Amino acid sequence: MMRAWILPMLLVLCGSVVATGLISRGDLGAAAALLLMFVLLAGVNSPLIFPRSIGALEAQRRSAVDGRPVVFWRSGCKYCLRLRIRLGRSARQLHWVDIWRDPAGAAAVRAANDGNETVPTVLVAGQPHVNPDPEWVR
Repeated sequence: MMRAWILPMLLVLCGSVVATGLISRGDLGAAAALLLMFVLLAGVNSPLIFPRSIGALEAQRRSAVDGRPVVFWRSGCKYCLRLRIRLGRSARQLHWVDIWRDPAGAAAVRAANDGNETVPTVLVAGQPHVNPDPEWVR
């Protein structure tokens, strides 16, 4: 769980250090703008923008019932972020599994990708698709 927050915390920390330097020089406007930019970057790279994750076994069970795809992802992955943003509101219709939180999800991704934890991996009708085009997923 803590791994998912390392990058966002580093972004906020770096932004705070740089903003403190700007404040000490008397440039409050630039400090505020820069800190806001770093906080926004931290938010985009955090797990907060993704729909709530569930376990891999539960996601696969739900997918078998409703036919919706399962998306295996991890925070800090730019391809997962691209998929999430391009899907927009329809992303909430999918079953999302954070492989850093769920060992069964990580194992499922490794099984589908020759031992690699390549994400996003989208499971549609039992078939894995690695880093698919967001339009195709939609």
